[in-house]
Amino acid sequence: MADKIATRAAYGEILPQLGKEYPNLVVMDADLSGSTKTAEFRKVFPERFFNMGIAEQNLYGQAAGLALSGKIVCASTFAMFATGRAFEIIRNAIGYTRANVKICATHAGITVGEDGASHQTFEDIALMRTIPGMTVINPSDAVAAKKLIRQAVEMDGPCYVRLGRAAVPVFYKEEDDIVLGKGNLVRDGKDVTIVATGILVSSAWKAAAALAEEGIDARIIDIHTIKPIDEEILVKAAKETGRIVTAEEHSVIGGLGDAVAHALALKCPVPMAMVGQQDVFGESGKPDELREKYGMTSADIVRAVKQLMPSK
Repeated sequence: MADKIATRAAYGEILPQLGKEYPNLVVMDADLSGSTKTAEFRKVFPERFFNMGIAEQNLYGQAAGLALSGKIVCASTFAMFATGRAFEIIRNAIGYTRANVKICATHAGITVGEDGASHQTFEDIALMRTIPGMTVINPSDAVAAKKLIRQAVEMDGPCYVRLGRAAVPVFYKEEDDIVLGKGNLVRDGKDVTIVATGILVSSAWKAAAALAEEGIDARIIDIHTIKPIDEEILVKAAKETGRIVTAEEHSVIGGLGDAVAHALALKCPVPMAMVGQQDVFGESGKPDELREKYGMTSADIVRAVKQLMPSK
């Protein structure tokens, strides 16, 4: 995990490739193409790129129109503006009509950093999960982002793809299988399962290494597809390890933790702990310092695991 690449950068890299393969792919943005990296597509296919200006509701309304006219649409802005400002348009124009729009939103979570509380969205996964038929994807690194974005473009129907601003460790290899809707077992273990998503998958690896030094054998599952969630891999882990810790760069309300708890409450309830944003707003600061302050580091995962372990 030596290399660090932002998942938004991976999005920018895969878009021109997909443009060559899919002549009906169009890309749209809300005057943030330099930040979202859709500018890379614009350089190659300027006639298939549409800058809608700072008008996110118009962006997603017209994205729906293009999709319903036969186009595949990747429409991007910051996660706060996509899921917050344009929620009703996404719900009614994209979700209700099952329009073939991929909402590829960047700058999600606490690692937006210095942009502060107004831009640090911890609600986006929760909001998108509530829309019937919406697929929700949260890649853990650049390799996963490219593979999952490709699969999102290949599938028919609406998707929400959550992408980050900050460079994060490259976790997967190019040959690894990453399949939409299927969790990835990235480390086996028998004592506890850490179910992570997005940038906290690499943190889960660090936590597992620290726990191993104390004799705790942790399994790690990457749930990159929050909806539909892979219940099979979760139930198997719950039965075999008996304890679950979820880890996400999102509010524990409505995000991965809630999704896992819901699945297991119905099929295999076990003791759980949740690492993530704990029902508070963020603030301006450096990403790593904010993750530490708001409890989204490998050390926080270790603490959560230890709380679930039986006393010796």
